[in-house]
Amino acid sequence: MNTRVPARRYDSVQQDWRAILPYAKGSLFSEHTEKLENAYLMFSVSLNEAIAMRQQGDSDSARQQIGVARALCARLALRISAVLHAMRQHARHFGIVPNLALLEARNFHSERGQRAARHSNLLSRVLLSERSQFLNKLNTLEEIVDELGDEFIETAGKLSAGASAGASPLWNFLDLSHFDLNTCLRETDVLLKSFLVVLPEDQLARFDSAVCAMAKARRPSAGFSLNLIRARRMAAVAGE
Repeated sequence: MNTRVPARRYDSVQQDWRAILPYAKGSLFSEHTEKLENAYLMFSVSLNEAIAMRQQGDSDSARQQIGVARALCARLALRISAVLHAMRQHARHFGIVPNLALLEARNFHSERGQRAARHSNLLSRVLLSERSQFLNKLNTLEEIVDELGDEFIETAGKLSAGASAGASPLWNFLDLSHFDLNTCLRETDVLLKSFLVVLPEDQLARFDSAVCAMAKARRPSAGFSLNLIRARRMAAVAGE
């Protein structure tokens, strides 16, 4: 297998995004982004239906529907994290350094997301290598997804169980989390495209297998908790 660090063909993320990938890379990109998009659409539709039911005064149906959105959020968060983590592992091992654009805090609506984006950008300014900056961005996005996923699942669980005291802030939080998870998804799509532009074709199968294995290994339990997933991720980071 070729372990030489590949040269970049383009000078910016925008050029990467407009680039036409070779067939094998394009197929892999389409396959994984389609899975991510389908997971997001199911989650988004379910949450929007729950919010609409609540606004119409149908509290019982809203509670049932938010339970569905809770499970779909877990699926989406796990799929995004699997792609991000696979890219980070592969980049660390093979020295992959794609083009990169910093996170923008204004693209996040939650305080947690904005704070994480600002911290990531501050750290990137002191990191010496582009490779470290790329790994830092992947790690930041993965942390945002894991934490928002955990908090969405916990909050939706409270509402599904019938929590009524202070319910409006809880519903508002779900809406903010939905927006920021969508932001993380779009960032992941862009990162994946730039990553594949420079990934040697003889490494495609290995990377594809890593994404699929992580998505399967990180499949949520009946309680939909991502805490165990985060623990596994930290253990994997320590071992890389």
